[in-house]
Amino acid sequence: MNYEQKVHNEIAALESRFFKPPGWLERTSKTIGKRINDLIPAKVHDVITATIKSIVRTALFGAEYTPKRPVQRTLHLELADQEAKRLLSLYQKIAAAEGAGTGAGGIVLNIVDFPALIAIKMKFLFELAHIYGYDTKHFPERVFILKVFQMAFSGSEQRAKLLDSIKRWDTEKELWFSDTEYSKNMDWETFQKEYRDAIDFRKMLQMVPGIGAVAGAWANYTILEELGETAKNAYRLRRLNEG
Repeated sequence: MNYEQKVHNEIAALESRFFKPPGWLERTSKTIGKRINDLIPAKVHDVITATIKSIVRTALFGAEYTPKRPVQRTLHLELADQEAKRLLSLYQKIAAAEGAGTGAGGIVLNIVDFPALIAIKMKFLFELAHIYGYDTKHFPERVFILKVFQMAFSGSEQRAKLLDSIKRWDTEKELWFSDTEYSKNMDWETFQKEYRDAIDFRKMLQMVPGIGAVAGAWANYTILEELGETAKNAYRLRRLNEG
């Protein structure tokens, strides 16, 4: 079996995991998360939505996350995968250290962790794009990053739509040469709800006295792991589709 066939098989396996019925732990964590979220005042949810909106807008329309790493256009897929693995390992350590620090600091610092973790993930995705040969100075590549981010932390219905979009990216990217309408049409409420639901259970453990630091490190490490696997395979899929 050649390397490209191996990658095809790994992408197919990821798709199967994406759409399998949720297990007991996932169902339980979502139930608990929903009950807690129902108790949180609407103003707090508004702040969370505004935070996500601000960071994502910065990623889409600013230069803050554009990496110094050169765009590696000629890197063979297998070598790109190896470089991506090293990058993910680095960012998992950064995220785990950040989660441990805020987890040890109680509820106030846990609130700080929320935007900090999103920023870490955005920086990782921008660097990953350059490893696979895609220049994040171009607006369509930033839209692609956002779709990958959403796909990693969405429910199965939304994931199916996003995966279809990624598979058709060669044609769909032509829609995104202008940022004029994109931000206005973005459903920020759904975006933040899907994201919050995906990470709630782990981040709640981070607030438990006595285990906050350990839980925070574990939560952030595994959240980066999920994002890394999804993002790596999204870029592999693009590379294979482009021949």
